Amino acid sequence: MQRIAVNGDRAAFRALFEHFAPRLKGYLIRLGLESGRAEELAQEVMVTVWRKAATFDRAQGSVATWVFRIARNRRIDLFRRDRTAQLDEHDPALAPVAEAPPDAALDADQRQIRVAQALAELPPEQRELVRAHFYEDLTHSEIAERTGLALGTVKSRLRLAFGKLRGPLQGYLESDL
Repeated sequence: MQRIAVNGDRAAFRALFEHFAPRLKGYLIRLGLESGRAEELAQEVMVTVWRKAATFDRAQGSVATWVFRIARNRRIDLFRRDRTAQLDEHDPALAPVAEAPPDAALDADQRQIRVAQALAELPPEQRELVRAHFYEDLTHSEIAERTGLALGTVKSRLRLAFGKLRGPLQGYLESDL
C-alpha cells in the first residue's frame, strides 16, 4: 500500500487489484448485488483505493479491513441513491464492522503473508488453479471449462498443490494453537 501511496507504483496496485477484486465481487454478491453490478462496484472500490492510498493508516487496521470498509460504504451509498431500494435497518450487512483486536489483526496479517509465500512456491499452473478454486470460488468443472484442461487434470493438479501447501501451512497453523 505504501508503494502505491508514495510512488504511484502500478505493479503494486496490479497485485493488490488481482488479490482483492475477486474477493470484493464475491463479498458484494453475498450482500445482495447481482454479479454485473457487484463487479462494477468492486472496480469502483479499487479506483478509490488507488486514489486514496495515501489516506490508509496501518494503525487503524489492515489493508483488507480498509478495502472492505470502502466496499461496504459504497454499497450503502448505492442503495441510498437507488430510490427503489429499501434499506432494512436490522440488516447485519449495514451494522458497523467490529474491529479485530491488534493481536488478532497481526496474526491475520502474518497468516496472509505465509499463505502468499506458500502459494508463490507452487508451479504457476497449480497456483492459478488454487486461486481459481479458492479466491474465485470456481468448481473443478468450471475451472476445467475455463482453462480447457481435462477435469481429471484439474483435480490431480489441485491435489498436488494441496499436498505441497499442507506442509508449510500446517506447521504454521500448529504454532498458532
